[in-house]
Amino acid sequence: MFLSSISLINFKNFEERSFRFDQRINCLVGNNGVGKTNVLDAIYYLSHTKGYFNSVASQNIKHGKDFFVVDGVYLKQEREEYIHCSLKRGNKKVFKRNGKEYEKLSDHFGLIPLVIISPSDTNLISEGSEFRRKFMDMIISMNDKEYFQDLIHYNKTLSQRNSLLKYFASNFTFDQDNIEIYDDQLCLYGERIFEKRKSFIKEFTPIFNRRYEHIIETSVNKSVKEEVSFSYRTQLHDSDFRTLLQRQLERDRILQYSSAGIHKDDLLFQINDYPVKKVGSQGQQKSFLIALKLAQFDLISKKSNVKPILLLDDIFDKLDDQRVGQLLHLVNDDSFGQLFITDTHDKRTEDLIRQTGQSYKMFSL
Repeated sequence: MFLSSISLINFKNFEERSFRFDQRINCLVGNNGVGKTNVLDAIYYLSHTKGYFNSVASQNIKHGKDFFVVDGVYLKQEREEYIHCSLKRGNKKVFKRNGKEYEKLSDHFGLIPLVIISPSDTNLISEGSEFRRKFMDMIISMNDKEYFQDLIHYNKTLSQRNSLLKYFASNFTFDQDNIEIYDDQLCLYGERIFEKRKSFIKEFTPIFNRRYEHIIETSVNKSVKEEVSFSYRTQLHDSDFRTLLQRQLERDRILQYSSAGIHKDDLLFQINDYPVKKVGSQGQQKSFLIALKLAQFDLISKKSNVKPILLLDDIFDKLDDQRVGQLLHLVNDDSFGQLFITDTHDKRTEDLIRQTGQSYKMFSL
């Protein structure tokens, strides 16, 4: 599968621009601020129905304009797929596949597998558990529609339960039967989500470990011993969901929100038994993140039998030329498909790309 062309109208800084891509490697080069990352975000948009760098849809419309349009043509399993996305201020986003509009945007999710590696991925290490849950949920949802729907239902029920807790507090009242209606739903969806997250961790961990070991083997710091671990933290390891909700009910009434459940789950990233966030060097954190994203690529590819499109945004950020060369070496085999790269130095990028021996196109912005 690959993206053969894309056209942008009023998308971010582009008024009108079209690109025809190589099916293997595509390099977008130019100074900072010219829109290299915006092209990657448009490609991401066509896969995920939203931007990677800004999820507020209206903010992707070019300043002073009333709408944006992004159109892409893919070749997937020897047939063309035409994907259209448009948004007019004040209106609902429109997403079409081969001219037919989706009734639900969620129906599109998973059709065009894609993985992005970006400097902003440091949020996975530096920020709160929400970022790591989203990372896990996105990978599982790519090939499990039931999981995706369970997540939607769980979050909707959670919001309703929280609203009820606020209502009880503001009106000095309480109704046990009413709260149990929401508890029943949270348990139903939450336990299914919990079981699939456990299965995901079991399958994903060895893939991640192999990727990290491979990165370390080719690293200039390979003499440094590094033992990494990747684990799942959840309140449901120690208690069933219903007991957990009952035990936390009085606290929830005081807090006016639900303090227990799978919405509090987290992923623990460690190196040599310490949190990567605290002890990992900049290079170690970057290697950890690249291993996570390549493991994501491997798992999606395995589940879907399709090679995801791989976006490498500003890969020289916090990586020297040698490490970038090592990364390109890792993705230069038959298990990878189409690749997009952004950089500020065209000669530096092209010199490294030539070494892969793959076909490529350079786009100067």
